[in-house]
Parts: sequence; C-alpha cells; structure tokens
Amino acid sequence: MTSRTNSGTSSSTAVRTATDADWPAIWPIFDEIVRAGETYAFPIDLTIDTARPWWMTDHVVVLEEEGAVLGSAKMGPNRPGRGAHVGTASFMVDPAARGRGVGRRLGEHVVQWHRAAGFAGIQFNAVVETNTVAVRLWQDLGFEIVGTVPRAFDHPTHGRVGLHVMYLEL
Repeated sequence: MTSRTNSGTSSSTAVRTATDADWPAIWPIFDEIVRAGETYAFPIDLTIDTARPWWMTDHVVVLEEEGAVLGSAKMGPNRPGRGAHVGTASFMVDPAARGRGVGRRLGEHVVQWHRAAGFAGIQFNAVVETNTVAVRLWQDLGFEIVGTVPRAFDHPTHGRVGLHVMYLEL
C-alpha cells in the first residue's frame, strides 16, 4: 500500500466538507477498507467510478492533514419521510492513519453536525461486532448498542458475526 499520509502529527488537521475533487483521495481508502471485507457490506468489485455513488452522497466530510486525506465520513437522515428526524453516518479512516484520533475527530464532528442540523438522534444500522475499536469509540461518544442482528455479516476470517444497531439520542 502506498501511504496517503504524512508521518507524525500536525496541528494543521481540519475536518471540512468534501468536494468532488476529494473523491480521488477518498477512493484508495474506500477501496482498501471494502476489499478487506471486515467492516462494510459494499460489493468488493467496485471501481473508482462505480463506488462513487455509494459514498459521495448526502453530506460528506474529510479530515485532512497538510493536504492529505486521512479519513472521511458521510452523514444525513437514516430514513426518508417520517424517519428523517434520526440521522446516520458512515466512516472510513485510512489504515495508515489508524490510532491517531482520526475516527474520534470525525465522530465528534458528525455528532455536532447532527445536533446543529436539528436531528433527534443518530442511528448506526450496521456496526460489525468484531470491529471492537469502532464499537468502543461509539460507546465513548455516548452511543448505546440497542440490538444485535446475529450472524448478519459474513466476515472474511471470523465467519458470520453480528451487526450492532447503535443509537445516540441528541
């Protein structure tokens, strides 16, 4: 893998709204995570063009450091119509940037964005139970596991594992 990050940390990190020009920097992160098959149920044969509509929807942000995209999140209503008062979000962090607080910064941004937009809560529909780092992060940010769908995710090494539904009332 070619690193898309700089070594070390910097105070010049920022979460900002993504633009169309960011997709080429988001794509390698998306592709690596989806192909790993450990956290998302997206089709694994997506290309840069066919993957774009899966991610570049709703409101998308990136966390960048000195011009390098370290992660991205997309957010918006969980359901249309009568369910639109509850939001949702998805996150991808460059594997080379893990352990640097990128997910936490994106998560905090997403919570604040939903609050400011007037959502009543945030529901994550499918957090893979073996993704313990993410589960712990969401719990640290106040999310609760409200249910687990058993054996709903086909993990490449653990086999069929549960998907947590997590919720944060705002």
